[in-house]
Amino acid sequence: MTALLVCLCGGAGAGLRYLLDSTVKKAWRSPFPLSTLLINLIASLFAGLVAAMAAGLLLDPTTRLLLATGLLGGFSTFSTAMAEVVSLVQGLKLRQAGLYLTSSLLGPLLAGWGGFTLGMALIA
Repeated sequence: MTALLVCLCGGAGAGLRYLLDSTVKKAWRSPFPLSTLLINLIASLFAGLVAAMAAGLLLDPTTRLLLATGLLGGFSTFSTAMAEVVSLVQGLKLRQAGLYLTSSLLGPLLAGWGGFTLGMALIA
């Protein structure tokens, strides 16, 4: 039953990713793939919050699994980010590729840390 719930949450996360991706792409007319970066930053921030809540024993392991692995796993998309880096390099947009790669690696790390720090402060 847990596996089915993780799949359902993953599907919901993927649906949310599609909606946000479509919305940002309509408003952002640049080769820089902002939508994927925003999605991964948001997912990392919330993953940090979920981790803090779990560390503070405010979430049981099943709920943590449904939120982190299911919903946020379906929402975030590291593979798309890396494919977009390759696409920028192939299009000889090397400065944008470097900026995007750096942002895609460091940004989610910092967002996750920030989410965890925020979560721990909220539950303290």
